Amino acid sequence: MHVKVISFGILKDWLGSGTALVELEDGATVADLMRSLTADPQHGGRLELQLAGIAVGVNAEYAAAGRVLRDGDEVALLPPVSGGSTARTGTARPADSLDESEANQETISLTRERIDAERLVTAAKSGEDGAVVVFDGIVRNNSRGRVTLYLDYEAYEEMALAEMRRLAEGCKEKFGVRQVTMVHRLGRLQIGETSVLIVVASTHRAQAFDACRWLIDTLKQIVPIWKKETFADGAVWAPGEPFPAELQMPAPEVSRES
Repeated sequence: MHVKVISFGILKDWLGSGTALVELEDGATVADLMRSLTADPQHGGRLELQLAGIAVGVNAEYAAAGRVLRDGDEVALLPPVSGGSTARTGTARPADSLDESEANQETISLTRERIDAERLVTAAKSGEDGAVVVFDGIVRNNSRGRVTLYLDYEAYEEMALAEMRRLAEGCKEKFGVRQVTMVHRLGRLQIGETSVLIVVASTHRAQAFDACRWLIDTLKQIVPIWKKETFADGAVWAPGEPFPAELQMPAPEVSRES
């Protein structure tokens, strides 16, 4: 059988291509695929370290190492998502532990256009609300002591949208808020532009504050979006936080002849 393997972020640079067709035996698992990739001599054994700690998506859903693959499956290799480390206020849950979302496409979205924060905040308000809390993530002009020129964001779009919608529904259930808006930019962003906007409307301010913080922290941990930073002296993929332990792939075990 054949599976389509796609990679993102720094993995795309390491593997030399964003897409590959890999032949496997019938009944092979995600772990078997990882071993196959690591054993490929064209990578000179480098992938053992590079694949450590990644997550894997099968047909746009997070998958465990034991997941059995089928002919034609799309397997995504996902390095830790980027956007900067944040202090955690709780344990992030993978999206498959949340209820299916019925969120409106206009309030949970990815866009390559400028985010109109004022319009989205106004649209989120209702007469029953006592508070609206906003997180407006913007592109700053420096990172880790280097001068930033611009950022480029890419995503596994189908999976990212599904994760965002499930997070929104999970947030409503967890915190009892009325409305969640999440919009993330893709493509090239200039200094001062909004990269991600989160708006939470609620009857009470405490729930709105807690929900907004939980959403941005969890989004930065499990939603497959990556950031490439271009500086005055070079460009790098931004390092990401480790995935939650339950999403991380175990290190591939490869036997080599002596």
